[in-house]
Amino acid sequence: MTDIRPKQGKSVFIRTYGCQMNVYDSERMAGLLKPLGYSLADAPDAADLVILNTCHIREKAAEKVYSDLGRLKKLKFAREGAGAEMKIAVAGCVAQAEGEEITRRAPVVDMVVGPQAYHRLPELIARAARGKGDVLDTDFAVEEKFDRLAERQAEGPTAFLTIQEGCDKFCTFCVVPYTRGQEVSRNVDAIVAEARSLASQGVREITLLGQNVNAWRSAPPAGVSEEAWGLGELCRHLARIDGLERIRFTTSHPRDMDDGLIAAFAEEEKLMPYLHLPVQAGSDKILKAMNRGHTAEHYLRLIERIRAARPDLAISGDFIVGFPSETNEDFEETLALVEAIGYASAYSFKYSRRPGTPGAAMPKQVAEDEKDDRLARLQALLERQRQAFNSARIGEILPVLFEKTGRMDGQIIGRSPYLQSVHVSAPQSMLGQIAKVKIEGVTPNALAGALLTRDEAAA
Repeated sequence: MTDIRPKQGKSVFIRTYGCQMNVYDSERMAGLLKPLGYSLADAPDAADLVILNTCHIREKAAEKVYSDLGRLKKLKFAREGAGAEMKIAVAGCVAQAEGEEITRRAPVVDMVVGPQAYHRLPELIARAARGKGDVLDTDFAVEEKFDRLAERQAEGPTAFLTIQEGCDKFCTFCVVPYTRGQEVSRNVDAIVAEARSLASQGVREITLLGQNVNAWRSAPPAGVSEEAWGLGELCRHLARIDGLERIRFTTSHPRDMDDGLIAAFAEEEKLMPYLHLPVQAGSDKILKAMNRGHTAEHYLRLIERIRAARPDLAISGDFIVGFPSETNEDFEETLALVEAIGYASAYSFKYSRRPGTPGAAMPKQVAEDEKDDRLARLQALLERQRQAFNSARIGEILPVLFEKTGRMDGQIIGRSPYLQSVHVSAPQSMLGQIAKVKIEGVTPNALAGALLTRDEAAA
C-alpha cells in the first residue's frame, strides 16, 4: 500500500462561510486532517491545502466562491512557480449545489466535497496526490459521517455539537433541503459520548446544532423506558454530565416545538434562556407562499406558551422582506408581529432568488428599492428592541462564562445567559470560569460590567 501521509510541516487553511454548522464542519475537517500531518495556517498564501467551506444561503453565494477561487488561482500558480504545491478543495453547500460546474468553471479546484461527505477528505486527498481518480464527492453518504471522524480536541470553554442535519420542510425560498438532504438525527449515544469528551477537556457550554435542531428524534439510551426522545429529553440528559454547565441549541422551527422541549425550558437550569425561533414573516398569505406550515397566530401563541414556561426567555428570530407578492399591507403585518413579540435579537434580509427553489419562479417579484425600504424599517424596529432588551439588563447580576481576552489591557469577554457579549476587567485566570457580573452599562454591541467579589457573589 502506498503511504499517502504528507510530510511533516504541511498546513491547511480553511475559510468558513455562513452558518454555525459550517463552523462545526470546518472544525471537524481540521481534526480529520491533523493525523495526516496538517496544521492550521493563518492565511492561504503559505498553505499546502486550502479548503473553502461554503454556504449557499446568502445572495450570490456561488459567485462569491468563484471570486475567491480566482484569487486562489494566482496564489496556487505562484507557489507552483516557486516549486511548492497548493491543493484547493471546495466543500459545503455550494459544492453540493454546483457539483461538476465548479470543476468546469474553475479547473484550479482539485477536490469538490459536499457537506455529507467531508469525512472522505483523506481519500480525496490521496486521489489528488496520485493524480488520478475521481475527485468529486457530492453524494449524500449512506454511512453516518460522524462515525468516521476522529475524536474532537476542544478549543476553549464553549463548543458546537451537531446533532441533526438536513431539512424536510421545503420552504420555497430555501436551498437547504437540496444541499443538506433530508432530516437525519444523530444517535443519542454518539451525542452523549462527544459531549462527555468535550466536558472532560474543559468545555463548559455546548450549543447543539441542526438545520432544524428541534426536529431531532432518537431512541433513548439503553435502560430508558420512553419509546422516543425529542430535544427536550436530550437536553435534560446532557445536563447530567459532570462539568457541563450550559446548554444551547439552534436553529429551531416553529412546527417542531413540542411540549417536552417547552417543559425543559421551565425545569432545566442548565438550558439557557435564549431561543432562536425564525418566523420569516407576519402575513399569513406570505407564510403560506413560503410553505412555512404555520400561521402568525400559531407563532404568537407558541411564544406565549414558551414564555409562560420561562418568563425571562430572550427570543431571537429570522425575517425575510420582499418575498414575491408581498404588499405593503403584508409587510405591515410583519412589523405588527415584531411589535407584539419584542425580540432580543434578530437577523433580517431582503429576499433573493435561489436557483432551483420554487420562490425563484414565482410571479410578482418585489422591486429592489421597495425591499431596501422595508428592510431598513424592519431593522430599525428590531434594533430598537435589541437596545431596549440590553438596556434592561443594567443593574442586574448575571452569570457570565468568560471565553477570551478583550482588546484592552486587563479586559476579558464572556457571554451572558442571553448570549450577549459581556466585557469586564478581570485577570485571565478567569477564562473558562462562570462568575457573577453586575451589569453597569451598554455599548453598541455588548454589555459592560463589574466582576463581583467572592463575598458579594455569596450574598
